[in-house]
Amino acid sequence: MDKPKVDGLIIKSISGFFTVQTAVSQIIARIPGRLRKQKRGSTLVAIGDTVTISINADGSGTIETIAPRKSVLARARTVASARSLSSDLQQVLVANPDQIVFVFSVTTPSPSFRKLDRFLVVAEMNKVTAVICANKIDLTSIEEAREQFKLYEEIGYRVIYTSAESGEGVDELRDCLHDKISALTGSSGVGKSSLLNAIQPELGLQALAVSQATGKGMHTTRYAEMFPLNGGGYVADTPGIRGLALFDVEPDELDAYFVEIEPLVAQCRFSDCTHKHEPGCKVLEGVDSGIISPQRYDSYLRLREEHEILEKKLY
Repeated sequence: MDKPKVDGLIIKSISGFFTVQTAVSQIIARIPGRLRKQKRGSTLVAIGDTVTISINADGSGTIETIAPRKSVLARARTVASARSLSSDLQQVLVANPDQIVFVFSVTTPSPSFRKLDRFLVVAEMNKVTAVICANKIDLTSIEEAREQFKLYEEIGYRVIYTSAESGEGVDELRDCLHDKISALTGSSGVGKSSLLNAIQPELGLQALAVSQATGKGMHTTRYAEMFPLNGGGYVADTPGIRGLALFDVEPDELDAYFVEIEPLVAQCRFSDCTHKHEPGCKVLEGVDSGIISPQRYDSYLRLREEHEILEKKLY
Protein backbone atom coordinates (compact mmCIF):
# COMPACT_ATOMS: atom_id res chain seq x y z
CA MET A 1 0.00 0.00 0.00
CA ASP A 2 1.34 3.37 -0.95
CA LYS A 3 2.12 5.80 1.84
CA PRO A 4 0.02 8.98 1.94
CA LYS A 5 1.79 12.03 0.55
CA VAL A 6 1.43 15.72 1.35
CA ASP A 7 3.07 18.96 0.25
CA GLY A 8 4.68 21.34 2.66
CA LEU A 9 7.25 24.03 3.37
CA ILE A 10 10.57 23.44 5.13
CA ILE A 11 10.58 25.85 8.08
CA LYS A 12 13.34 24.34 10.23
CA SER A 13 16.52 22.38 9.59
CA ILE A 14 18.67 20.88 12.32
CA SER A 15 21.29 18.17 11.83
CA GLY A 16 19.49 16.34 9.04
CA PHE A 17 15.98 16.64 10.50
CA PHE A 18 13.54 18.94 8.68
CA THR A 19 10.33 20.42 10.06
CA VAL A 20 7.75 20.54 7.28
CA GLN A 21 4.74 22.82 7.64
CA THR A 22 1.81 21.22 5.84
CA ALA A 23 -1.72 22.57 5.50
CA VAL A 24 -2.77 20.89 8.74
CA SER A 25 0.31 20.21 10.89
CA GLN A 26 4.07 20.12 11.27
CA ILE A 27 5.90 16.90 10.44
CA ILE A 28 9.53 16.00 11.09
CA ALA A 29 11.04 14.51 7.94
CA ARG A 30 14.36 13.19 6.72
CA ILE A 31 16.04 12.82 3.33
CA PRO A 32 16.17 9.25 1.97
CA GLY A 33 19.44 7.79 0.77
CA ARG A 34 18.37 7.81 -2.88
CA LEU A 35 18.03 11.61 -2.80
CA ARG A 36 21.28 12.07 -0.91
CA LYS A 37 23.11 10.28 -3.71
CA GLN A 38 21.90 12.76 -6.31
CA LYS A 39 24.58 15.15 -7.52
CA ARG A 40 23.46 18.74 -7.10
CA GLY A 41 25.34 22.01 -7.30
CA SER A 42 23.79 23.32 -4.10
CA THR A 43 22.40 22.32 -0.70
CA LEU A 44 19.87 19.55 -1.30
CA VAL A 45 17.20 20.82 1.11
CA ALA A 46 17.02 24.17 2.92
CA ILE A 47 14.50 26.24 4.81
CA GLY A 48 12.11 27.78 2.33
CA ASP A 49 12.02 24.73 0.07
CA THR A 50 8.65 23.36 -1.00
CA VAL A 51 8.64 19.58 -0.73
CA THR A 52 6.43 16.55 -1.09
CA ILE A 53 6.72 14.07 1.76
CA SER A 54 5.37 10.59 2.38
CA ILE A 55 3.99 9.84 5.85
CA ASN A 56 5.53 6.90 7.70
CA ALA A 57 3.69 4.60 10.10
CA ASP A 58 5.20 6.39 13.12
CA GLY A 59 3.99 9.80 11.93
CA SER A 60 7.37 10.99 10.67
CA GLY A 61 7.97 11.96 7.06
CA THR A 62 10.29 11.10 4.21
CA ILE A 63 11.09 13.79 1.67
CA GLU A 64 10.21 12.45 -1.76
CA THR A 65 10.63 15.46 -4.04
CA ILE A 66 11.90 19.05 -3.81
CA ALA A 67 10.21 21.65 -6.01
CA PRO A 68 12.41 23.80 -8.27
CA ARG A 69 13.57 26.98 -6.54
CA LYS A 70 12.53 30.39 -7.86
CA SER A 71 15.36 32.11 -5.95
CA VAL A 72 18.01 31.43 -3.33
CA LEU A 73 20.05 33.28 -0.76
CA ALA A 74 23.28 31.38 -0.96
CA ARG A 75 27.03 31.49 -0.66
CA ALA A 76 29.74 29.40 -2.23
CA ARG A 77 31.21 26.78 0.04
CA THR A 78 34.94 27.07 -0.50
CA VAL A 79 37.16 24.03 -0.83
CA ALA A 80 40.85 23.79 0.00
CA SER A 81 41.79 22.74 -3.50
CA ALA A 82 39.82 25.51 -5.21
CA ARG A 83 41.68 27.19 -8.05
CA SER A 84 39.21 30.02 -8.57
CA LEU A 85 36.99 32.26 -6.49
CA SER A 86 33.97 30.12 -7.35
CA SER A 87 33.24 26.83 -5.61
CA ASP A 88 31.33 23.95 -7.17
CA LEU A 89 28.95 23.73 -4.23
CA GLN A 90 26.47 26.41 -3.24
CA GLN A 91 25.44 26.62 0.41
CA VAL A 92 21.81 27.74 0.47
CA LEU A 93 20.91 29.81 3.53
CA VAL A 94 17.27 30.36 2.51
CA ALA A 95 15.43 28.90 -0.48
CA ASN A 96 12.83 30.93 -2.35
CA PRO A 97 13.25 34.22 -0.47
CA ASP A 98 11.16 37.12 -1.75
CA GLN A 99 13.41 39.72 -0.15
CA ILE A 100 16.33 40.38 2.18
CA VAL A 101 15.85 43.00 4.89
CA PHE A 102 19.06 44.61 6.13
CA VAL A 103 18.64 46.23 9.55
CA PHE A 104 20.93 49.12 10.48
CA SER A 105 20.66 51.60 13.34
CA VAL A 106 20.86 55.31 12.59
CA THR A 107 22.96 55.75 15.74
CA THR A 108 24.36 53.71 18.66
CA PRO A 109 25.98 52.11 16.79
CA SER A 110 26.36 54.41 13.81
CA PRO A 111 25.63 52.74 10.47
CA SER A 112 28.50 51.25 8.51
CA PHE A 113 27.65 52.08 4.92
CA ARG A 114 30.57 50.06 3.63
CA LYS A 115 29.01 47.01 5.30
CA LEU A 116 25.62 47.95 3.82
CA ASP A 117 27.19 48.18 0.36
CA ARG A 118 28.69 44.72 0.85
CA PHE A 119 25.29 43.35 1.89
CA LEU A 120 23.62 44.93 -1.14
CA VAL A 121 26.15 43.17 -3.37
CA VAL A 122 25.02 39.90 -1.76
CA ALA A 123 21.38 40.70 -2.60
CA GLU A 124 22.20 41.66 -6.19
CA MET A 125 24.34 38.54 -6.66
CA ASN A 126 21.45 36.38 -5.49
CA LYS A 127 18.91 38.36 -7.56
CA VAL A 128 16.77 38.94 -4.46
CA THR A 129 15.02 42.22 -3.65
CA ALA A 130 16.84 44.20 -0.96
CA VAL A 131 15.03 46.31 1.65
CA ILE A 132 16.93 48.57 4.07
CA CYS A 133 15.53 49.11 7.56
CA ALA A 134 16.95 52.17 9.35
CA ASN A 135 16.15 51.56 13.02
CA LYS A 136 16.36 53.63 16.23
CA ILE A 137 15.02 56.82 14.65
CA ASP A 138 13.72 57.77 18.12
CA LEU A 139 17.35 58.55 19.04
CA THR A 140 17.63 61.18 16.30
CA SER A 141 15.30 63.10 14.00
CA ILE A 142 13.59 61.55 11.01
CA GLU A 143 15.15 64.30 8.88
CA GLU A 144 18.63 63.28 9.99
CA ALA A 145 17.87 59.61 9.39
CA ARG A 146 16.61 60.33 5.87
CA GLU A 147 19.69 62.41 5.17
CA GLN A 148 21.88 59.46 6.18
CA PHE A 149 20.14 56.96 3.91
CA LYS A 150 18.85 59.17 1.08
CA LEU A 151 21.60 57.96 -1.26
CA TYR A 152 20.13 54.45 -1.17
CA GLU A 153 16.63 55.71 -1.89
CA GLU A 154 17.99 57.73 -4.80
CA ILE A 155 19.56 54.66 -6.42
CA GLY A 156 16.33 52.70 -6.08
CA TYR A 157 16.36 50.79 -2.79
CA ARG A 158 13.39 50.86 -0.43
CA VAL A 159 14.31 52.27 2.98
CA ILE A 160 11.93 51.84 5.93
CA TYR A 161 12.54 54.10 8.94
CA THR A 162 11.63 52.44 12.24
CA SER A 163 11.78 52.68 16.00
CA ALA A 164 11.15 49.58 18.08
CA GLU A 165 10.92 51.92 21.07
CA SER A 166 8.24 54.33 19.77
CA GLY A 167 6.64 51.98 17.26
CA GLU A 168 7.18 54.39 14.38
CA GLY A 169 7.52 52.58 11.05
CA VAL A 170 6.75 49.16 12.59
CA ASP A 171 3.43 48.88 10.73
CA GLU A 172 5.17 49.67 7.45
CA LEU A 173 7.79 47.00 8.08
CA ARG A 174 5.12 44.49 9.09
CA ASP A 175 3.25 45.22 5.86
CA CYS A 176 6.50 44.79 3.92
CA LEU A 177 6.94 41.31 5.42
CA HIS A 178 3.30 40.29 4.90
CA ASP A 179 2.84 37.09 2.86
CA LYS A 180 6.49 36.96 1.87
CA ILE A 181 9.47 34.80 2.76
CA SER A 182 11.91 37.37 4.11
CA ALA A 183 15.53 36.83 5.06
CA LEU A 184 16.53 39.32 7.72
CA THR A 185 19.95 40.24 9.01
CA GLY A 186 21.62 42.90 11.12
CA SER A 187 24.72 43.32 13.24
CA SER A 188 24.74 43.16 17.01
CA GLY A 189 23.31 46.25 18.68
CA VAL A 190 21.10 47.51 15.85
CA GLY A 191 17.92 46.53 17.73
CA LYS A 192 16.88 43.67 15.47
CA SER A 193 15.41 41.49 18.23
CA SER A 194 13.44 44.41 19.69
CA LEU A 195 12.17 45.24 16.23
CA LEU A 196 11.03 41.67 15.64
CA ASN A 197 9.29 41.66 19.02
CA ALA A 198 7.53 44.91 18.04
CA ILE A 199 6.34 43.29 14.81
CA GLN A 200 5.08 40.22 16.65
CA PRO A 201 5.38 39.28 20.34
CA GLU A 202 8.13 36.73 21.08
CA LEU A 203 9.36 36.75 17.46
CA GLY A 204 12.68 38.35 18.41
CA LEU A 205 13.18 35.94 21.29
CA GLN A 206 12.66 32.97 18.98
CA ALA A 207 15.18 34.31 16.48
CA LEU A 208 17.66 35.06 19.27
CA ALA A 209 17.44 31.45 20.47
CA VAL A 210 18.43 30.20 17.02
CA SER A 211 21.24 32.74 16.77
CA GLN A 212 22.65 31.62 20.12
CA ALA A 213 22.32 27.94 19.19
CA THR A 214 24.43 28.49 16.07
CA GLY A 215 27.04 30.58 17.86
CA LYS A 216 30.59 29.64 18.75
CA GLY A 217 30.92 26.30 20.46
CA MET A 218 27.93 24.84 18.63
CA HIS A 219 28.93 25.54 15.04
CA THR A 220 28.96 21.83 14.20
CA THR A 221 25.17 21.76 14.60
CA ARG A 222 23.51 22.94 11.41
CA TYR A 223 20.49 24.91 12.55
CA ALA A 224 18.26 27.18 10.50
CA GLU A 225 14.66 28.23 11.07
CA MET A 226 11.93 30.42 9.59
CA PHE A 227 9.26 31.89 11.83
CA PRO A 228 5.61 32.28 10.75
CA LEU A 229 4.06 35.72 10.86
CA ASN A 230 0.55 36.05 12.23
CA GLY A 231 -0.71 37.86 9.14
CA GLY A 232 0.96 35.45 6.70
CA GLY A 233 4.52 34.98 5.55
CA TYR A 234 7.75 33.89 7.19
CA VAL A 235 10.85 35.63 8.43
CA ALA A 236 14.23 33.91 8.63
CA ASP A 237 17.00 35.40 10.75
CA THR A 238 20.12 34.83 8.67
CA PRO A 239 23.33 35.61 10.56
CA GLY A 240 25.22 33.69 7.89
CA ILE A 241 25.03 36.71 5.59
CA ARG A 242 27.43 38.55 7.88
CA GLY A 243 30.20 36.10 7.15
CA LEU A 244 29.66 35.63 3.44
CA ALA A 245 33.00 34.74 1.94
CA LEU A 246 34.40 36.91 -0.82
CA PHE A 247 34.98 33.74 -2.80
CA ASP A 248 31.45 34.16 -4.12
CA VAL A 249 32.31 36.56 -6.95
CA GLU A 250 35.15 37.30 -9.34
CA PRO A 251 36.76 40.78 -9.11
CA ASP A 252 35.72 41.76 -12.64
CA GLU A 253 32.09 40.82 -11.89
CA LEU A 254 31.67 43.27 -9.03
CA ASP A 255 30.61 46.22 -11.17
CA ALA A 256 27.47 44.29 -12.16
CA TYR A 257 26.27 44.30 -8.54
CA PHE A 258 26.39 48.06 -7.96
CA VAL A 259 23.06 49.13 -9.44
CA GLU A 260 24.17 52.62 -10.44
CA ILE A 261 27.49 51.45 -11.92
CA GLU A 262 26.19 48.50 -13.95
CA PRO A 263 24.34 50.53 -16.63
CA LEU A 264 27.53 52.45 -17.46
CA VAL A 265 29.87 49.47 -17.81
CA ALA A 266 28.96 48.64 -21.43
CA GLN A 267 29.74 52.23 -22.42
CA CYS A 268 33.38 52.07 -21.24
CA ARG A 269 35.99 52.21 -24.00
CA PHE A 270 37.63 48.96 -22.88
CA SER A 271 35.68 45.76 -22.26
CA ASP A 272 38.00 44.80 -19.38
CA CYS A 273 37.84 48.24 -17.75
CA THR A 274 38.55 48.16 -14.00
CA HIS A 275 37.02 51.65 -13.56
CA LYS A 276 40.13 52.82 -11.75
CA HIS A 277 42.17 54.84 -14.25
CA GLU A 278 41.35 53.86 -17.83
CA PRO A 279 40.67 56.57 -20.45
CA GLY A 280 37.10 56.54 -21.73
CA CYS A 281 35.78 55.01 -18.52
CA LYS A 282 32.12 56.00 -18.17
CA VAL A 283 32.11 54.98 -14.51
CA LEU A 284 34.85 57.48 -13.68
CA GLU A 285 32.93 60.08 -15.67
CA GLY A 286 29.85 59.18 -13.63
CA VAL A 287 31.76 59.83 -10.40
CA ASP A 288 33.00 63.17 -11.71
CA SER A 289 29.52 64.23 -12.80
CA GLY A 290 27.83 63.11 -9.56
CA ILE A 291 25.83 60.24 -11.07
CA ILE A 292 27.79 57.87 -8.83
CA SER A 293 28.45 58.92 -5.25
CA PRO A 294 32.08 58.95 -4.03
CA GLN A 295 30.96 56.81 -1.07
CA ARG A 296 29.60 54.02 -3.24
CA TYR A 297 32.50 54.24 -5.68
CA ASP A 298 34.93 53.90 -2.78
CA SER A 299 33.05 50.80 -1.60
CA TYR A 300 33.39 49.33 -5.08
CA LEU A 301 37.15 50.00 -5.16
CA ARG A 302 37.72 48.50 -1.72
CA LEU A 303 35.70 45.38 -2.47
CA ARG A 304 37.49 44.93 -5.79
CA GLU A 305 40.85 45.26 -4.08
CA GLU A 306 39.89 42.58 -1.53
CA HIS A 307 38.84 40.24 -4.34
CA GLU A 308 42.00 40.84 -6.31
CA ILE A 309 44.14 40.00 -3.25
CA LEU A 310 42.15 36.78 -2.73
CA GLU A 311 42.48 35.85 -6.38
CA LYS A 312 46.28 36.25 -6.23
CA LYS A 313 46.42 34.02 -3.16
CA LEU A 314 44.39 31.31 -4.85
CA TYR A 315 46.46 31.36 -8.01
